[in-house]
Amino acid sequence: MVLVGAVAVMSGLLLGYTSDGTCFCFMMGHFPAPWGNEVRAGALEALMSLVFSLVMFLTVAANKRSLEHDIPSERAGLYYVMMNLLFSSLLALVYTNDLFTAYVFIEINTISACAIVCAKESGETVAAAIRYLIMSLVGSGLILISIALLYCQTGHLLMEPMAGKVRDLASSGKDLFPLKMALVMMTSGLAVKSALYPFSSWLPGAHANATAASSSVLSGLVLKGYIILLLKVYMRILGMDLIIRLRINDLLFVFGILAMVIGSARALQQHMVKRVIAYSSIAQIGYIFMGIGMGTRAGLAAAVLHMIVHAVTKPMLFTAAGGLMDCCGHQKEIAALRGSARRNPAAGAGLVVGSMAMIGIPFFSGFISKISFAMASFHDLNRAVLVLGALAVSTVLNAMYYIPLIIIVFSESGPEKADYEAAGLENAVVPEAGEPVRDFHFTAAMACFMAGNVLIGTYYGPVVRMIETGLANFG
Repeated sequence: MVLVGAVAVMSGLLLGYTSDGTCFCFMMGHFPAPWGNEVRAGALEALMSLVFSLVMFLTVAANKRSLEHDIPSERAGLYYVMMNLLFSSLLALVYTNDLFTAYVFIEINTISACAIVCAKESGETVAAAIRYLIMSLVGSGLILISIALLYCQTGHLLMEPMAGKVRDLASSGKDLFPLKMALVMMTSGLAVKSALYPFSSWLPGAHANATAASSSVLSGLVLKGYIILLLKVYMRILGMDLIIRLRINDLLFVFGILAMVIGSARALQQHMVKRVIAYSSIAQIGYIFMGIGMGTRAGLAAAVLHMIVHAVTKPMLFTAAGGLMDCCGHQKEIAALRGSARRNPAAGAGLVVGSMAMIGIPFFSGFISKISFAMASFHDLNRAVLVLGALAVSTVLNAMYYIPLIIIVFSESGPEKADYEAAGLENAVVPEAGEPVRDFHFTAAMACFMAGNVLIGTYYGPVVRMIETGLANFG
């Protein structure tokens, strides 16, 4: 946690330095292009690094007690090592400016993410981790082939020299087929890893069966690292003009809208609280890809804003769900959580704030990002109807599964035997009512999550301006 806190401080300092649009590159080692490794820092990289480090810090702090219960003591040290590796790989994806380094840290990210999923000893978590690993390896393979094709076509791995060669190829109109194949494979590989529908079958199991801390990091941070890399490939190497010309953005737009609706509809069918939140993540990833698919600067800005909103909100929801489950004998079913918010008010409050943000209630962060998507859609009136319709349908579905969940956890009576039977738990032991949960780390972290969420929802101007400044210098 000390390391993560130090990164947060340095990211804040870097954000202040780059807030005027300044950006700089640093060549690692002594090898020139095309083999050198390079990192690049600008306003957008600093902003995402700050968000990632703060969320990681609060997530680990909030789940300290639950991790002591879920992770065997002899494996706790290894778990935190994997979390640090995962965090380091995310920072590398944020700052890297060459595809070789990006691929190396994609693999580190994959291994460490699978490790934190299966750290909780149970058959369900191992099976979920294996499914996650298989899908991640498919995505990694597609990305590796794409990088090989780009290297063969351009002779470079650094993004800026590669971009120059790609522009020459695109303008000449020759040998475009390998370039198209590389683009399709890179997009498909990163779509698999970021859980864009229909490549999201691995996500519900991995998020629902892992510890609350692991679920929070996977949903809130890991998925965003791959999307940031996709934005780098599109804006820094290929150029959005080529993406639009090849109609790749149209595919992302369609799949994004499908994810928004289908993910929300599937969440409505779930009976386990963490599976509800997991399917909600699929829908929220759809929002981001819909914004990228608009192909405009306003759409990209809305997508990045929603990445930040989701990174702040979804870990709060998973952490709150974990706190509520701990009050009810670690039961996963929604019916078993009746009255749990009265025993853990901090978790109940976090669930309310997170739900309001995901629904899009004014003064919460999700409202601002949804308004941004709506405003961005008017840059292309042909798509405005689809965007507004998808936003409306997804918002209604969000309300349909989050509001009943809030009502259940704040109900006066605790879980009765009938509630467990309705959830298919006839042999479950009904937990007795006890004293309210008192956990300073959990309460303080949840308070910070809620404050950050409301702050983004009410004082969003500086965040939006920083995103616009970062995007202006991101390509």
